[in-house]
Amino acid sequence: MSWNFFLYFSIFVALLIYIRKKYKWILVFSVIMALVCIGIHIFKPEIHHIIMVPALQSPWFVPHVMVYMLAYAILGVAAVTAIYLLFFRKRDILNREVELCDNLIYTGVAFLTLGMLFGAFWAKEAWGHYWSWDPKERWAAATWLAYLVYIHFRLQEPAKYRTALTLMLLAFLALQICWYGINWLPTAGNSIHTYY
Repeated sequence: MSWNFFLYFSIFVALLIYIRKKYKWILVFSVIMALVCIGIHIFKPEIHHIIMVPALQSPWFVPHVMVYMLAYAILGVAAVTAIYLLFFRKRDILNREVELCDNLIYTGVAFLTLGMLFGAFWAKEAWGHYWSWDPKERWAAATWLAYLVYIHFRLQEPAKYRTALTLMLLAFLALQICWYGINWLPTAGNSIHTYY
């Protein structure tokens, strides 16, 4: 599978979200992401011809990464919306605005869950076990649980918007540690997710 497949898949998912939820901004977002992918393809074509280590040659690798990137993008949009509502909004937060965040979180967590499942299948094929409690996997589980805390809080306390949005931002912080921060932890050198 190539990055072209990722481009077409992301456009397809964006269209599905637009048809289902009628969020016009998703079309703009998907066009920007498509332009980024096209730009990478045009200006850095050599990255498509790199021979990867055997663990990355699994057919589960591309779906795992692709679904995670989609989840991260959707959860990122939810976090930006939460930041706007918490810190830059001059009037009271409306229920429909928090429901927008909820819908983004539901979609993002669904893709996060799929990404974890695809990662487990990939791990089984590459290393012989579904889960190893490697640092990256521990933070992936912590991130997933943090978003579940947000979802459960919203179901139990639907009127506490500010607390819910703060929980969402904490979950997004966990996601950032999982995505970027884990590489700088002392245990990252022992990770099966380190390929350099």
